[in-house]
Amino acid sequence: MAKVVIPTVADLMDWAGKEVGVSDWREVTQEEVDLFARATGDRQWIHTDPERAERESPYGRTIAHGYFTLSLAPMLRAEIVDVEKKKMTINYGLNKLRFPAPLPVGGRVRMRARMDSAEEVKGGVQTIFTLTFEVEGQEKPACVAEAIYRYMEQE
Repeated sequence: MAKVVIPTVADLMDWAGKEVGVSDWREVTQEEVDLFARATGDRQWIHTDPERAERESPYGRTIAHGYFTLSLAPMLRAEIVDVEKKKMTINYGLNKLRFPAPLPVGGRVRMRARMDSAEEVKGGVQTIFTLTFEVEGQEKPACVAEAIYRYMEQE
């Protein structure tokens, strides 16, 4: 799907209640998961030990950390939408976050973004997106997050 280009912060208001788009599929590698484990200190074997995971895990292989999956949001969101005339975008937080299914290492993930709401705030527009991280070949998503972003207008 082509990236949606929104000319101004004020134009975000027109997208409230609409699906904005879907990113490309992206393969998750063991190297990325290992780097995430090192950066966060979460070295649980279900993420970092492929041999043990193959023997002992119900998933038959290593899986990405839930927070690794969520951390893909900025990169995948940049594939989906761009607001041209903005000063900056601020990650304001999350209302809800769930990890309904694992994201297997070697699997492919993409993110679907729906803008649930948009409201004016001082200096810009606050949006709430439902971000759904779909895993190729799986019925359930790996992550569903209700994310709040503030798009700040240029001065």
